[in-house]
Amino acid sequence: FPSLSGNDNSEALPESIPSAPGTLPHFMEEPDDAYIIKSNPIVLRCKAMPAMQIFFKCNGEWVHQNEHVSEESMDETTGLKVREVFINVTRQQVEDFHGPEDYWCQCVAWSHLGTSKSRKASVRIAYLRKNFEQDPQGKEVPIEGMIVLHCRPPEGVPAAEVEWLKNEEPIDSNLDENIDTRADHNLIIRQARLSDSGNYTCMAANIVAKRRSMSATVVVYVNGGWSSWTEWSSCNARCGRGWQKRSRTCTNPAPLNGGAFCEGMSVQKITCTSLCPVDGSWEVWSEWSVCSPECEHLRVRECIAPPPRNGGKYCEGLSQESENCTEGLCIQDIKPLHEIKSQNIETASDIALYSGLGAAVIAVAVLVVGVTLYRRSQSEYGVDVIDSSALTGGFQTFNFKTVRQGNSLLLNSSMQPDLTVSRTYSGPICLQDPLDKELMTESSLFNPLSDIKVKVQSSFMVSLGVTERAEYHGKAHSGTFPHGNNRAFGTIQARNKATYIQNLSSISTSELKTTAIFGHLGGRLVVPNTGVSLLIPHGAIPEETSWEIYLAITQRESSLQPEGTDVLLGPEVTCGPADLSVSTPFALTIPHCAEVNSEHWNIHLKKRTQQGKWEEVMSVEEETTSCYCLLDPYACHILLNSFGTYALIGEPISDCAVRQLKVAVFGCLSCNSLDYNLRVYCMDNTPCAFQEVVSDERLQGGQLLEEPKLLHFKGNTFSLQISVLDIPPFLWRIKPFTACQEVPFSRVWRSSQAPLHCAFSLERYTPATTQLSCKVCVRQVKGHEQILQIQTSILENERETITFFAHDDGNFPAQMGPKAFKIPYSIRQRICATFDTPNAKGKDWQMLAQKNSINRNLSYFATQSSPSAVILDLWEARHQHDGDLDSLACALEEIGRTHSKISDITETEIEEPDFNYSRQNGL
Repeated sequence: FPSLSGNDNSEALPESIPSAPGTLPHFMEEPDDAYIIKSNPIVLRCKAMPAMQIFFKCNGEWVHQNEHVSEESMDETTGLKVREVFINVTRQQVEDFHGPEDYWCQCVAWSHLGTSKSRKASVRIAYLRKNFEQDPQGKEVPIEGMIVLHCRPPEGVPAAEVEWLKNEEPIDSNLDENIDTRADHNLIIRQARLSDSGNYTCMAANIVAKRRSMSATVVVYVNGGWSSWTEWSSCNARCGRGWQKRSRTCTNPAPLNGGAFCEGMSVQKITCTSLCPVDGSWEVWSEWSVCSPECEHLRVRECIAPPPRNGGKYCEGLSQESENCTEGLCIQDIKPLHEIKSQNIETASDIALYSGLGAAVIAVAVLVVGVTLYRRSQSEYGVDVIDSSALTGGFQTFNFKTVRQGNSLLLNSSMQPDLTVSRTYSGPICLQDPLDKELMTESSLFNPLSDIKVKVQSSFMVSLGVTERAEYHGKAHSGTFPHGNNRAFGTIQARNKATYIQNLSSISTSELKTTAIFGHLGGRLVVPNTGVSLLIPHGAIPEETSWEIYLAITQRESSLQPEGTDVLLGPEVTCGPADLSVSTPFALTIPHCAEVNSEHWNIHLKKRTQQGKWEEVMSVEEETTSCYCLLDPYACHILLNSFGTYALIGEPISDCAVRQLKVAVFGCLSCNSLDYNLRVYCMDNTPCAFQEVVSDERLQGGQLLEEPKLLHFKGNTFSLQISVLDIPPFLWRIKPFTACQEVPFSRVWRSSQAPLHCAFSLERYTPATTQLSCKVCVRQVKGHEQILQIQTSILENERETITFFAHDDGNFPAQMGPKAFKIPYSIRQRICATFDTPNAKGKDWQMLAQKNSINRNLSYFATQSSPSAVILDLWEARHQHDGDLDSLACALEEIGRTHSKISDITETEIEEPDFNYSRQNGL
């Protein structure tokens, strides 16, 4: 054989050795493909029989003889020689080879008959790169939808094998026919189940290493579905008008893992009318029957006027009666003479009795006429004229005394007085509104007096001048009128009653319109001292754009005229411009005077169209995605996408519906220094209604005499009574029969925004009396009652000048940018990023809404691009005065979705200019 020990490894060996008897070598074991792992060499082996020599050739070159390890043995069966050869291949050898194909080795075996060649075995360096060519991506899929997760493993030699893990557990597709992992390393779930939610990981491995992909979160969500409607409930009113309702729940199925909430209404209400029970009543008695032989006659009656219906009671009493038809003269048996005489004596006694009663009635009538004539001739007040129309309208007599000519505060002051006749009409007057030009009677109180010339004196004055109000254009006024939306306005905790009194001369005329320019940062617009505000969220207006936005309250009588028993619960509010479109909803806050109870009120939001008509936007209890209404005890917060004119209408659905009225008493001296006027107002419990009264009283020189009180006026058709009590008898006097006035129910319930106004005139006996002490009682018949204790000095120089405290929002009617919001913008972004992301445990924006007492119509928030941002906008609108960040922080801690503590916020984030949250900590 040629030598293989030299340096020339390329020298060829003979292909065969002639004249050697036997067979060609047969390979019992050929070299296999191999991979070099890291720096470890691999071993190639070759085994042939019969073989005299075996040598390896790698990449076309013979391997040096010294690198071969050879073993020789004898096959016991055939007796032929068996030879086995080994060689090592190193990583360096493979790396140094630069051929057109992979590094390869082949063994050649010789026998006496010739040579045989084995298969070529390739040798490659094994590796597996770190990065996946494609990581699986998380998905949110509806239940029973298909899930496809793609995975392309890293490049490697040999090619990596792929395995899928779910929540760190291997997935065996052989055990679950719904899962397929054979298609090009992808994971396919044909029909998603709730149990398929989890974290999926793609694992790639070969002989070198294992690689792990990024985990992909799969959320299988369930969209909510409505259950069937329940049966209609029975009518809640046993008699008359009431309501029925039916409901359904979003539980078929319930939304899970961030699935959409059901769209539509969860509760439907309809009005119903129950037939009232009618008790039976007797008809008139029939004529007496003919006298019977038994000296009796009969008469009958039936229970048919009306007959009992709908479970009413049957008539009580007898349906038939009889009596002697001869006044006892008819006898069937012979009676003793003394019995007949006694009957005649009783008849004579009856005649005498009736005669005496008649004489007494005549004597009383004569006495009454005499007293009346005497009073008319002696009364120092003059003649009393009582208008019957005023009495039927619920008002008592009225009182006018003469005054100097030319007083601008008098009724019809342009009429020249006729001094030939001097008559005085005394008594209080009840006005619907000091701005109205007509008195609240079915016909004018002066109509019966058209033929009488009247001299008006100064014991009572009524101003009919119309107050003009200027619009507000961003000027700062120090308003001190009460307002607020989380409590009854004007309530003061001080013990000293003097803190309730306000010097009205220091109050400026109220402004009912405000405007400001807003941009992308948003802001807040407030009509001072009215409880009406507008919140423009950050980002609602496009960047590099600004709009002049206005907010106004209708000063005149509202153009919205409710139908039936419906009432206007608050002011008519306009925001604009109408053609402005916003990308996220803005929050409009309107105060109302209803005692919130869904069983007694059905409250609607209405909008005025461009044609001046009013159309319903939604019911507060309605489930809709167009807008959202949140009803607090004293205000309604509305999320809207379009500007316009809006108003709240209340439809009472039971007699227990309560309209909250604010009762206030004002007083001032009349032109006649001996007279003092008390004016009692019953107005809606809204800040704007009270501000209007205060403004009007200021023009008349009125003084608030006592802290206003809240009266719960029920819709049960009972009237309102206003009376003045406990007047010092020897210091003051009021005309008899005029200390109490009664106002019909309809005048109070349908008074819209105009405050009810009743006036009383008191007269001092002497000018030395400077203190007035009395009580004003305001009560609804068979209802709530309030008593205001009046203790005041009637002299202006002795009055205390004390401000009636309230939220001071008049200094900042418009706030732009971050200073308008209680929650810092950076914290707001973190909250939205946290809660807008769906979570399998359910701790998402729906939990944030629940913790902020937002439990209905969640489908509205689900349609928003950022539900959490809209929820926080609603929180800002509700807490514009208190800014209670602690409660919001506690809610976030309860949810457990944030690790930020209150102390994480720096002092500079909270204490911004005009940011009235004075604590050092916050969200």
